[in-house]
Amino acid sequence: MSDFNQPLRTHSDRSGVTRSFNPEEHERPTILSLTQDIPNIVTLLGLSSGVLGIYFAVVGNFSAAIIAMLWAVLFDWFDGPIARRIPGRSNISNLIGAKMDSLVDIVSLAVCPAIILLSYGGFSPWFFPGTLVIVMAGVIRLAYFDIFGVDKDGTIAGLSLDITPLIVALVFLLQGVLDRSVFTVLLYATIVILAFLHVAPFRMHKMVGRWYYGIVAYVLLMTTVYVFIL
Repeated sequence: MSDFNQPLRTHSDRSGVTRSFNPEEHERPTILSLTQDIPNIVTLLGLSSGVLGIYFAVVGNFSAAIIAMLWAVLFDWFDGPIARRIPGRSNISNLIGAKMDSLVDIVSLAVCPAIILLSYGGFSPWFFPGTLVIVMAGVIRLAYFDIFGVDKDGTIAGLSLDITPLIVALVFLLQGVLDRSVFTVLLYATIVILAFLHVAPFRMHKMVGRWYYGIVAYVLLMTTVYVFIL
């Protein structure tokens, strides 16, 4: 099928609204021009934090990995509001930014906690199912959200993906308290349960408004705690 005969594509922008988009009706920007967009820069900072978290997890520095993952969440929370506050931002910039945001979320909010689990388990094959489950749940959930977005009543399907890093960070505070084998089981179970909740058939209200203050406070508090643990 030629490009001219392709149907309109639908995307959910950073506000969660699904829009139709035909690439033939728009002037195509250069790829590198996307890095000049402030919301996209924030998104890429989130990606950098997520990749850094993966690196620290691989080398076994879990406190640093948690800090990096939490900041990936923080950047993810603020790229959308920044985008909405830029006057005259083009529709194509919003759509491309939303696509970048979903791709980055897979790395920072699904792959990063998955690698933390796998690394903590010494890269044992027994930890591969849990690693795969959380990544697959993230892919499925984000693909669903990209199409359907936020409902008119402000709800979304399943548990928001950014909840996983927040809960994993909280659970990891028990690492030095519980026996290693007990903590390993707890971490594994937490990841698997969260994976199920991400795709479970329930709806939750999208966290907006005062939740932003809560997320900032939580990330700053947990960062301080983990810096002392380092």
